[in-house]
This record gives sequence, C-alpha cells and structure tokens, in this order.
Amino acid sequence: MTDKRNNQLIYAKQNMWTGILFGFGLIAFIDEVVFHQLLHWHHFYDKSTKDIGLVSDGLFHAFSFFATIGSSFLLADLHRRHAFWLKRWIGGILLGAGVFQLYDGIIQHKLMGLHQIRYNVNIVPYDLIWNISAVIMIVIGLVLLNRTRR
Repeated sequence: MTDKRNNQLIYAKQNMWTGILFGFGLIAFIDEVVFHQLLHWHHFYDKSTKDIGLVSDGLFHAFSFFATIGSSFLLADLHRRHAFWLKRWIGGILLGAGVFQLYDGIIQHKLMGLHQIRYNVNIVPYDLIWNISAVIMIVIGLVLLNRTRR
C-alpha cells in the first residue's frame, strides 16, 4: 500500500469532517447570497424589523464564512500530510450541505418559523424542491462515504 493511500485511510474521518464543515459553509453561503441578498426572498430571522433581519443575515453570513475558512485550514492540513481523499471529501460536502439544508427546511422554516423560503406565494413547491434536493444530497454523500469506508 502506498504512503498516500495509507495516510488517506488514517485520516479518513478528517477528510469526511472537513467536507461536512465545508458543505455547511458552502450551502449557507449560497442560501445567504442567492435567497437573502440577490432575490430578497427572506432574511435569516423574519419575525422582527428589517434591521433585525439584516443583522441576522450578517450573523448567518459570518457563520458560513467561518465554517468555510475553518474547513480550509483542515483541508490544508490533509494536503500537508498527503492524506487528502477527494471522493471522501466530496461525500462529506454533500452530506454536510444536505443536512444543513434539510435542517433549515424542516426545523427553521416549519418548526421554529424563523423564515420561509418565499412569502405571498404557494409555498408547497418551494418546500418540496428545497427538502427533496437536501435528501438527494444526503443520499449521494452517504453513498460516496460508504464507498470510501474501506
């Protein structure tokens, strides 16, 4: 077995968790930029004034930034150790992004009612697309991670 392959196996969990953290940051960044800033469909917290909504968006954006930067440091460590495993890392990204999006769609949108994807429209198609795409990302991520377990 080559040294790189041995290192990949030793650091398999770090590859996965680095991907998961990057997936959290990436999907939160896409949500923030597309739905909050470009489309103006909602804020992270819509149960108050627009000023509070903007502050909540700023905190959400900071979370996505720190998750992405933090995962970049972990990724650099994997490369330094010659242990980076692309397929496992991508599996982690998809799992992290899917879990975050499903949490957002079910917990934040429905149970906590922090915000909806859109307002003043039939929300059902948006909810279905949001949550089904999250489940698809989770399934693909789990398949990739399962294929790289050994």
